[in-house]
This record gives sequence, structure tokens and C-alpha cells, in this order.
Amino acid sequence: MKKSLIFLYGILSYVVFLASFLYAVGFVGELLVPKDINSGATSGMMESIVINLLLLSVFAVQHSIMARPAFKKRWTKIIDPAMERSTFVLLTSLILFLIFWQWRPMTDVIWNIEGESFVLIIEIFFWLGWVIVLLSTFMINHFHLFGLDQVWNRL
Repeated sequence: MKKSLIFLYGILSYVVFLASFLYAVGFVGELLVPKDINSGATSGMMESIVINLLLLSVFAVQHSIMARPAFKKRWTKIIDPAMERSTFVLLTSLILFLIFWQWRPMTDVIWNIEGESFVLIIEIFFWLGWVIVLLSTFMINHFHLFGLDQVWNRL
């Protein structure tokens, strides 16, 4: 029973990751999501910068702390070692959702591209970037990276 619950936890964590990854594409690209990088509550430019930097800092701190061997050693005394990576993935994904939810648009124009051919080039690079990000996870063992190997091997 415990092994099955750990496996289901890993699957749930992976599904939450997939949702956050797909939402990230829509968030950055302003595609098919209810809130994107340029929508939501607005505030002054400095306030937006501070809030957004704080949000990104939460992401960075969580990544930095949970990736350290000393943390992992202590953490796996609390939870089953097979759940360690899935927990990291789940918390990272939830922090991404926090970022998407609380992100403040920065309304000043930093750069603007005009002309259909230039817009098309940028869109190609946008999609190419996401494909590279996804494919690179398979180059370093996608299923291990996102905790699925660990929970599968625990069965």
C-alpha cells in the first residue's frame, strides 16, 4: 500500500509539473491562459519589479536549498527517499503557479518589434526555445529528473 501511494504521489507531482510547464508556455507567450506575463493587477514600475524579483527569489532559494546534498540527507530522514525528487518537483511547480498568479506586469515598453517577418522570427525562437528546454530534459534522463524513475523503482 505504501509503495502504491508513493507511486501515485510521484505521478501527481509529475502531472502538476506538466501543468506548470504548459502554463509557463502560455504565460510567457500570452497564449490560451487566463493570466499571462502582461496581464493582471498593475502597480507602479518599481513596485512591479520588487514583487517580481521577490517571486523569482522564492523560486531560486527553494531550488538552491532543496538541491543541496546536506538538505537531501536530512529531508530523506523525514520522507521516503523515493519521494525526494517528486517533492522537489511538486514544490517547484507550486512556486511557479505562485509566480504566475502574483506576477505584476511591467507596463513600460522595453523593446518593440515591428514587421511581420521580424515577429515571425521571434515566434520561431520562442517555440524553438521551449522545444530545446523539453528535449534537454530527455538528454539528462527526463524520468529521473522529474522523480518518476524513483517512485517506479520503489514499487
